[in-house]
Amino acid sequence: MLTHLTITGLYTSILALFLIALAFNIIKLRFKFQVGLGDGGEQPLIKAIRIHGNFIEYMPLALILLASYELNGGNELYLHIIGIVLVTGRVLHAMGLSKTVGASLPRQIGMLSTFIVLFVLAVLNILKFMG
Repeated sequence: MLTHLTITGLYTSILALFLIALAFNIIKLRFKFQVGLGDGGEQPLIKAIRIHGNFIEYMPLALILLASYELNGGNELYLHIIGIVLVTGRVLHAMGLSKTVGASLPRQIGMLSTFIVLFVLAVLNILKFMG
């Protein structure tokens, strides 16, 4: 039994807090626009739902890959670098998309960093397996 918080646990916890903040933003906008279901055609709510949805789409796989790498004895420095890139990317993506539905540098960096994290972790896990 582990007696300390794993590195994956740290970044999962940070991202969980961010997920809660994204969800509360949707709730706040639902009250503001009196929309109980869907987006009501309200642009700020549409964006908030999409930011939350994008987060939900990518984070489970990223965190499973991070945990797999850690459980298989992955390098602690790599785990922290990857975790920091993942958190930073998610924050940048949310910031960029909240400003405009079009392309923006923070949004692009956020998605690129997410894809890089997924790719790097997939490769690292395959290399660990091949061993």
